[in-house]
Amino acid sequence: MKNFTSAKLLSDYSSVTHGFFNRLGGVSSKLYGSLNCGTTSLDKPVNVYKNRIIALNNLHPKAKLIEVEQTHSNNVHLYDYDKGIIKADAIVTNKKNIALSVVTADCAPILLVDPKAGIIGAAHAGWRGAKTGIIENTINKMCEIGANKLDILAAIGPCISKFSYEVGPELYDIIKNDSYFKKSQKLNYYLFDLENYLFDKLFENGVTKIEALSIDTYPIANNYFSYRRKTHLNEKDYGRQISIILQT
Repeated sequence: MKNFTSAKLLSDYSSVTHGFFNRLGGVSSKLYGSLNCGTTSLDKPVNVYKNRIIALNNLHPKAKLIEVEQTHSNNVHLYDYDKGIIKADAIVTNKKNIALSVVTADCAPILLVDPKAGIIGAAHAGWRGAKTGIIENTINKMCEIGANKLDILAAIGPCISKFSYEVGPELYDIIKNDSYFKKSQKLNYYLFDLENYLFDKLFENGVTKIEALSIDTYPIANNYFSYRRKTHLNEKDYGRQISIILQT
């Protein structure tokens, strides 16, 4: 069974390889079954390492897999063959055979490419990062090294959907836009449309070629890790799925 989904928008370019992975096809077990790629989870580190290699090998085994330490920030890292893991929630590069990655479990992975300039990006975007600028910062960092907003393509991967994302009045007050909210059955609670919020953030910042996969990570009987589902089931921890983009 194929363990990743591709965006048609990005797949039209032979120089770009990418995948939004699910939780299938790995070596982890129990809560982490089976392709858990979250290095900050409580899974056995050796299993996470093997899973990340499995994911990379599905796309391009000779590429170098790069990660960032995600903190729900608006920090973007420009990769230039540096060593170590940087605290950031997005990463961009113009290097070949460098596989940029982010991990998610309800937040959205966003993969970006300017195929004309040969520049790629990967971002981890929840509402907090999007509100504080992770999307515009990623786009701007790509443009700093030669990308053109009009040429950037963006794909929003699997994330928690508006049907599964019940939030309280505090988020409603922060976002201050009724178009992203629908009233929940619970008094003073709402259903929040994260995917559409991210889509509009991309568009508002000059990226108009966008594909949203509309895959919900939350439902019980699915193939994705979910922080919210973990919380509702009172489980002690959760895995993360990986999303990868590279150019050859």
